Amino acid sequence: MKFTFWIGMAVLVISAWVDRRQTRGRLTAADKPNVLLILTDDQGWGDLSLHGNRFLETPHLDRLARSGAQFERFFVSPLCAPTRASLLTGRYHLRTGTVSVTQGWERMRSDELTMAEVFGRNGYASGCFGKWHNGEHTPEDPNGQGFDEFLGFCAGHWNNYFDTDLQHNDQMVSTKGFITDVLTDAALKFIEHNQSRPFFCYVPFNAPHSPHQVPDRYFDKYKAKGLNDELASIYGMVENVDDNVGRLLTRLDQLGLATNTIVVFATDNGPNGHRFNGGMKGIKGSVDEGGVRVPLFVRWPGKIRPQTQIRSLAVHIDLLPTLVDLCGLSVKWPHPLDGRSLAGLLRGRTDTLPERMLFTHSAGMTPNGLAVEPGGIRTDQYRLVRQKGKTQLYDMSSDPAQTKDLAQEQPQRMEKLQAAYDGWLKDVSQAITRFRPAPVAGRRVLLQAPEAHFSGAVRFKQGNGWANDWLVNWQSPADSIWWDVVAEQAGAYHLSLQYTAPSAARGTILIARVGNQTLQKALESGFDPPLKPSPDRIPRKEVYEKAWAWLPLGAVELHRGSQRIVLRASSVPNGPGAELKALQLTAQEPAMRGKRGQPK
Repeated sequence: MKFTFWIGMAVLVISAWVDRRQTRGRLTAADKPNVLLILTDDQGWGDLSLHGNRFLETPHLDRLARSGAQFERFFVSPLCAPTRASLLTGRYHLRTGTVSVTQGWERMRSDELTMAEVFGRNGYASGCFGKWHNGEHTPEDPNGQGFDEFLGFCAGHWNNYFDTDLQHNDQMVSTKGFITDVLTDAALKFIEHNQSRPFFCYVPFNAPHSPHQVPDRYFDKYKAKGLNDELASIYGMVENVDDNVGRLLTRLDQLGLATNTIVVFATDNGPNGHRFNGGMKGIKGSVDEGGVRVPLFVRWPGKIRPQTQIRSLAVHIDLLPTLVDLCGLSVKWPHPLDGRSLAGLLRGRTDTLPERMLFTHSAGMTPNGLAVEPGGIRTDQYRLVRQKGKTQLYDMSSDPAQTKDLAQEQPQRMEKLQAAYDGWLKDVSQAITRFRPAPVAGRRVLLQAPEAHFSGAVRFKQGNGWANDWLVNWQSPADSIWWDVVAEQAGAYHLSLQYTAPSAARGTILIARVGNQTLQKALESGFDPPLKPSPDRIPRKEVYEKAWAWLPLGAVELHRGSQRIVLRASSVPNGPGAELKALQLTAQEPAMRGKRGQPK
């Protein structure tokens, strides 16, 4: 009887335990932790009160740092898109096809396995709320690269931060309020909606990237501290980010998710201007220490000890393998990783990593291909810098401000590091191809002006062809504008031109050619509104916003594969001609196939 009693009790206990495990499994997919990854844009190492900035107030980020691990030497790329590609794939950005920040060089190849895809294949809901900057066309956009939910923009920067239109999955939607608040609202809704299952929430805020727009209460606060308009704007945007990080952390607490959520905070490059940065040399775009050393905080209550200080060298390519280890994910890697897991450091199982070299390359293309500089190497003790035709060597342990070049004193060390850099660059840039065609895979594809090629007198309005720029000076039949595209399937597409033109340009004949197909359309009226007023605190470097008109051109057949769409103008009147913002392709019917199922 006693034996039977204890057998029965054991069965009940085991059954209850199994029930609890099954219930918890339904809630959290076998107890895998959630991940909240926050990335800011152009916020330097010194843009935190925690790091000694005597003007800034960032109490929530400071608290986040102290409640988990702080990496003292964490490095990224000098520019936005390269850092994002490396962070999302665990691979050096050049391997992914990402070279720079615009004109197609920001695009990441769609066959790269991203962090979102890794989490999604392990049962996680995934959401991205903010700046993508790794490709804007399907399948290179956030949804195509594994995110279930996306609200934000795919370009390198946005023109307006108040009451702006943003992309929600494949549709543009109007929003109300300051953009960082709006993105946080969306992230909070995503977390609340997915609180009963594991989630990966990626929040790449676009602040404090220019243009310098910020709500009055933040701007006025830093103006009252005696700062100029630029710094008051930047620090105001950073404090607004801090407040929104506080909102995210508070909601995790309220939902009872804090202890089972790994929170990661980092920034994408050095500061976007000369300001306090801990005495380091270099800013955004530079391969010096100040251009690439940024904050990294990781919190996981009960798993990562508060006030953990990590001095080992770490880099953006380490985040994906680290999160895979911490979350116990199953992954079959299609490409070799460059990063290494930092999980042992975070869990306190080791306090060092094997010696390593961290490689850096900044944007650079020449007519013959990829430029070898700016670039360099960071080791535990030394930094090699190659830029402006000169190679420099610094001992970072004794000279963290990079004041003394040791290249002449230590030629053998410099040559060894140079050889390592050259070998690395040759390896990681093998897959870089010039002018990859834009994919045509969705029903509607907007080919922006910065993706175009052009000849003659045509030029960019702003000059650099950054995001949102447009083409001007289209004055002669000799001028041409074209896009190279690759269509996923054959089919009919309607072409529409997004443009403005002064009244004097009436009568201009616009011609579009695709292979042996030609479309012609006359400009029957002018449309030339002024630039939209913008709440910038200082004049911007980027283009301002403008209203645009649409001109239907007609339909063409695209065959499957690569082709070129060319625009020209005839009968151009004297004076300014049309200005071009984009060319839109809209599929008119399903893909056309031959009788045997082959593309026409």
